[in-house]
Amino acid sequence: MIWNSWSDFWAMGSYGLYVWGSFGVTAALILLEMGWVKQARANALAQVTQELAAAETHGKDWH
Repeated sequence: MIWNSWSDFWAMGSYGLYVWGSFGVTAALILLEMGWVKQARANALAQVTQELAAAETHGKDWH
């Protein structure tokens, strides 16, 4: 496809809404997934920390 101007590029041959909307939704979902992964990692680390602390107070040996 050949674009003669930036407005032609953004319009994408009258499919711009679908093209850029798809990019926008994909970018939003990737950012949301990154947030969920970061939160899950923090929760997992907190759980491991709590389990290790509980093991030390109860005299358990995890080795």
